[in-house]
Amino acid sequence: MPALLAWSAAWLAYFAASAAGLPGPVAVAAGSALGVAPAAGLLPLAWGVSTPWRRVFVAAGFPLSLLGSGLSAGLPAWAWLLPLAMLALAYPVTAWRDAPVYPTPRRALAGLDALVPLRAGARVLDAGCGLGHGLQALRAVFPSAQFEGVEWSWPLRLLAARRCPWAQVRQGDMWRGSWADHDLVYLFQRPESMGRALAKARAEMRPGTWLASLEFEAAGETAHGVLRGADGRPVWIYRIDGTPRPEIALKFKSAVPKNPATH
Repeated sequence: MPALLAWSAAWLAYFAASAAGLPGPVAVAAGSALGVAPAAGLLPLAWGVSTPWRRVFVAAGFPLSLLGSGLSAGLPAWAWLLPLAMLALAYPVTAWRDAPVYPTPRRALAGLDALVPLRAGARVLDAGCGLGHGLQALRAVFPSAQFEGVEWSWPLRLLAARRCPWAQVRQGDMWRGSWADHDLVYLFQRPESMGRALAKARAEMRPGTWLASLEFEAAGETAHGVLRGADGRPVWIYRIDGTPRPEIALKFKSAVPKNPATH
């Protein structure tokens, strides 16, 4: 259903642009934008577009159907680069090793303050903040903190800054920027990234600071604690002081068995 809605919206935009007398490449760009935007998580139509292959299908649906319809006969060859260029803006090649845009659920971090006590005014960084969903979830838990986000994609960075005007959101590489001044760094990345993230945190962050990862743990490392938020997803918490404590499992408003498994 999300794919059908996105493709229908793309065709409507294409016909509207054509009816307005705009050039063919502009009409293609208008239609492609409404196909790429849900795939990049930029529109409510992104509901259900939750895996990389689904994103590819949604983004490619309009250009492929236009090609098969015969309406594209009068378009110049370079017009077909427009959908690819739009997708590259949302997913820069340099960021392909990291996780795609996948929003942090609103209540996924509820109860995090029970395991991560932060002082008022603490500096919290969302590394790879996407559209700012993680920043919003963090603010709901730590309302007195100072929030920062870093995002490689400049269109996503602009949208995150607009959605989170109370946070400092900058465009950049989360792996190159320093984490030294932050009290908590939050990640929603991928399993393969966690070893690198923990190594960076230990090399740069002060003793007594924190690294929190939604869903994915650092393999072979002992977490300070594991939280299950309101939606049941695990949040793996690492204290940067070289002396990890035995793993603690907490659940928002109820208890869960020790060492909960991730999916």
